[in-house]
Amino acid sequence: MATTELSAAPGTGGLLVKAALGALPLPRMRRRATGLPDTELVLPEVRVDAEHLAAYARVCGFAVRDELPATYPHVLAFPLAMRIMADGSFPFPMIGLVHIRNVITQHRPLRLDEPFELRVRVADLRPHERGRQFDVVHEATVAGEPVWRDVSTYLRRGSGPDAAATSPRGERLPKDDPAEPATAQWHVGEDTGRRYAAVSGDRNPIHLHALAARAFGFRRAIAHGMWTKARCLAALEGRLPAGYTVDVAFKLPVLLPAKVAFSSEGAADGGWRFAVRDARSGKPHLAGTAVRI
Repeated sequence: MATTELSAAPGTGGLLVKAALGALPLPRMRRRATGLPDTELVLPEVRVDAEHLAAYARVCGFAVRDELPATYPHVLAFPLAMRIMADGSFPFPMIGLVHIRNVITQHRPLRLDEPFELRVRVADLRPHERGRQFDVVHEATVAGEPVWRDVSTYLRRGSGPDAAATSPRGERLPKDDPAEPATAQWHVGEDTGRRYAAVSGDRNPIHLHALAARAFGFRRAIAHGMWTKARCLAALEGRLPAGYTVDVAFKLPVLLPAKVAFSSEGAADGGWRFAVRDARSGKPHLAGTAVRI
């Protein structure tokens, strides 16, 4: 694997423009690669900006603390993932990919004053019943010690002759809903996508405005899946162990504005099951588990 060390995180604005151009029909003589690039990007010394962390906490519902929320390093690693997926060596247009699953393992919380190394790569291109899927793997280490790992699974719909060959690796996905009734209802404002985009760098037009979202087949703008996951962890803040794996499946998008119901159920070992559903129809938006490690 070719490793490239960066001196700073790439800007996401230019990468989004590049991704948009990459989604245009290619001339017949230009063909995309058929496999994932064998590339790893590294930021050797990431230092957290306290103001940015506080802004992220406010958008997602976390208390402002010296310990980083388990979802926060994802936004720091996102520009590296964008750079890989916007490159011409990547087999799919980045715009149009669907984020279907995210698994974060936190061995211990990272701290605000603690520099760490970030590594990002793509891996495991494989069939999915609706197309093909692959993983974006993000890892953080402190002095060589693995501290945090994030695996985001993306779907490219209807791509390739093996599109209907199998469902995802026989993996056990989080169950649809805990047995307990809703413990909270959240009003998700129309500006949630824009507010999260400002702190995450993910300015995909489907999250920003209804008119832009309609161009991609959505009736209204939709909330980022990672915002929804972060909001769930914020609701469980103070009740999760220091080390845990949190696994969520993203289901139907949250159309903005929305009223959603959050459900959670604790386990004897300190773990949790949780879900987010439409408050009126009960249709699922997210199902997840948090398990002590």
